[in-house]
Amino acid sequence: MEKVQCLIIGSGPAGYSAAIYTSRANVKNLLIEGLQPGGQLTQTTTIENYAGFPDGIDGQQLMAQMRQQAINVGADVRSGLITAIDLCHRPFVATTDSGEQIQAETVIVATGASAKYLGLDDEKKYAGMGVSACATCDGFFYRRRVVAVVGGGDTACEEAHYLSNLASKVYMIVRKDYLRASAAMQKRVMEKENIEILFNTNTLGLYGQDGVEGAHLVRFKGTDKEEPFDIAIDGFFLAIGHKPNTDFLAGQLALDDNGYIITDAVSTRTSVDGVFAAGDVADPRYRQAIVAAGSGCRAALDAEKFLAAQ
Repeated sequence: MEKVQCLIIGSGPAGYSAAIYTSRANVKNLLIEGLQPGGQLTQTTTIENYAGFPDGIDGQQLMAQMRQQAINVGADVRSGLITAIDLCHRPFVATTDSGEQIQAETVIVATGASAKYLGLDDEKKYAGMGVSACATCDGFFYRRRVVAVVGGGDTACEEAHYLSNLASKVYMIVRKDYLRASAAMQKRVMEKENIEILFNTNTLGLYGQDGVEGAHLVRFKGTDKEEPFDIAIDGFFLAIGHKPNTDFLAGQLALDDNGYIITDAVSTRTSVDGVFAAGDVADPRYRQAIVAAGSGCRAALDAEKFLAAQ
């Protein structure tokens, strides 16, 4: 059985940053990259809001550079997936998809959260070509253009309101005949002149040549009032929630009602001593690459301090 001081589960800005900091602290680490090496940013084209790149940087390129930097300072970065882990006692024992077992004195969970999609083939077809699950990440590219936001909760209203300050028009595609958002958020979107809410509406598909040019919608789906129609849009934003990637933990860490790992208010410590969480897996609020990178740094420092105290 392989033994390490710190096992980092997941890559992306949080995982790679944790690997960089633990390596520089001379902590023997092992980072297992997971199903999507580099995380969600590898599906993003140009990133213009990550500090240090005045002309922006491609998402895949940024993750490749962070990965290489971690390797350059001594991190052990490997492809693979952690399928199970025993956090009942230290040292912890994790099992990979190839059946290997890893014994770790500390663990940093940086597995991220996956955006929920409608399940349309067109969402994959136009990924990075008009389809996005992050308005604050990609909204800048739709200045003075027309976009649609799918969802009726607080997240959808926040995304729509944010986009309304950039885009010329924002459609909200809401499956029900009401918004699930808080009264305050409902008021904000309803008071914006360039937000139009399409109630009782479902998305059937998207269309366009080299990117999204419009959406096929239907009002009152499955009733005798069913009415298909199209809208012309340049961007299609999903805002129906995220699912933190915590299934492999099998309920061994304290999670909030939505499945996000609960951390200590002033650190990245979880409910289990020696286990820390970084990035979107513990962040239902910000979900930004630069925030994830910072939390990866914090988790590494917390793990280093924990090991020193032992």
